[in-house]
Amino acid sequence: MSNLAEQKRYTYADYAQWDDKTRYELINGIAHAMASPSRLHQKASGEIFRQLSNFLRGKTCEVYHAPFDVRLNADSFDNIVVQPDVFVVCDESKHDGKSVIGAPDMVIEILSPSNPRHDMFIKTMLYRKAGVREYWIIDPINKNVQAFILESGKYIVSDYNDGDIIPVHVLEGCEINLADVFYHTAESELAANNELEISQKIIKAFKETGLNDEQIEKAIKKLYNEY
Repeated sequence: MSNLAEQKRYTYADYAQWDDKTRYELINGIAHAMASPSRLHQKASGEIFRQLSNFLRGKTCEVYHAPFDVRLNADSFDNIVVQPDVFVVCDESKHDGKSVIGAPDMVIEILSPSNPRHDMFIKTMLYRKAGVREYWIIDPINKNVQAFILESGKYIVSDYNDGDIIPVHVLEGCEINLADVFYHTAESELAANNELEISQKIIKAFKETGLNDEQIEKAIKKLYNEY
């Protein structure tokens, strides 16, 4: 597969046939190439997974990490396929062996310089509409978390910072210690900030060419995948 984002709209049936080594997500049928995660991203993701995995040992719910396909609208168009960084599924019937069909109970996304707009806006809308009961956005650079809890079809958001202990609403008795999540980020913080500064300069340069936000997002993702 090549130049997928410039071609037609796809469904999961198309997606499942691709043998390209590049990872993609489908957002309303449009293929979005995914950049490789940074070291900072992986450290935060790994610690979150560790804490959830330890809590869920011997319990019905299960925790997964990317890459693993989640088909948010498999009962209709089946054209939204995401790979959350970490997610929890409590309904065994949602598994088909290769993917999760429908909304996970909890989704956690880790921000990186290449995807803040994508996760902050597009995915928040998708997860709310699909019925994800709890959605966290973790910012390892600024060491904070936004936790969205679904109530009456709307997300209620709470903000947490380094050192806070966050209750997991969908898992009674489970708490995540942010001091541990962000413990290893200090040594990588300078490099991450440099990466963010470079990304901001790239975005500014693209804007000066007259590209719109969607075109800039595609260009940045292509750039990160090439390097």
